[in-house]
Amino acid sequence: MQPGGRRAGDPGRRGPGPLPVQGVGLTAPEALPPAPAGIEVVGVDADDTLWHNETYFAEAAATFAEILAPWAPDGEDVRARNDATERRNLELFGYGIKGFTLSMIETAVEVSDGQVSGEAVGRLLELGREMLAHPVDLLDGVADALARLAERHRLVLVTKGDLIHQEQKIARSGLVELFERIEVVSEKDEATYAAVIDRMSVAPERFCMVGNSVRSDVLPVLALGGHAVQVPYEITWSHEQVPEADGGFPVLGSLGELADWLASAR
Repeated sequence: MQPGGRRAGDPGRRGPGPLPVQGVGLTAPEALPPAPAGIEVVGVDADDTLWHNETYFAEAAATFAEILAPWAPDGEDVRARNDATERRNLELFGYGIKGFTLSMIETAVEVSDGQVSGEAVGRLLELGREMLAHPVDLLDGVADALARLAERHRLVLVTKGDLIHQEQKIARSGLVELFERIEVVSEKDEATYAAVIDRMSVAPERFCMVGNSVRSDVLPVLALGGHAVQVPYEITWSHEQVPEADGGFPVLGSLGELADWLASAR
């Protein structure tokens, strides 16, 4: 595995209430473009594509607000405040639960003007530990979907997040044997995907990435001349949202639809 940074994805977000999924692409089944021919390698995202992830952050954000309530000024949206703190800390802490936990503590100190109790800080640390220990909860049908894809394509898992935690989740998922290679990366950008494609010894036009995030799983791959498909998750973290993009790309209802779409190529 390649050394990585922070978190990768799941079914909730940090902030006041869930954000609607932002899919910039083609959503109606009849609007799907023809599948590209000759796809050799399929890259697969992990968080919120294979298993639930963002939901746990959303639940933790709500608990954080409850813990901090005695010190929060009236009208202060502490979840939004922590979301901003976490995004500001990405370059320092990277993605993942550990950075999220440190950001909660930082936000608690700032919002309370340093008055937050040691007991409350201890509860925030325990909240982070509970998130790290949470069982891997696979999305419906992903094991069968990956098995079908593996019959005709080489698979590489591409996930960003804290290296140790991502390795633990991958090991607990029971999906390891379906992948030829596993990449845990600190960021999903053009440089990262170019390196992954190179390590897989495949041309960009024969590579297709699938994931829930337009920002991380779709746009960087398209920019390299590869192919990408979005399978939206029910909640999107604010950091992963993007403005409307030019052009369309396939948006599928589930990972299980990908094998049939790729097989339809002529």
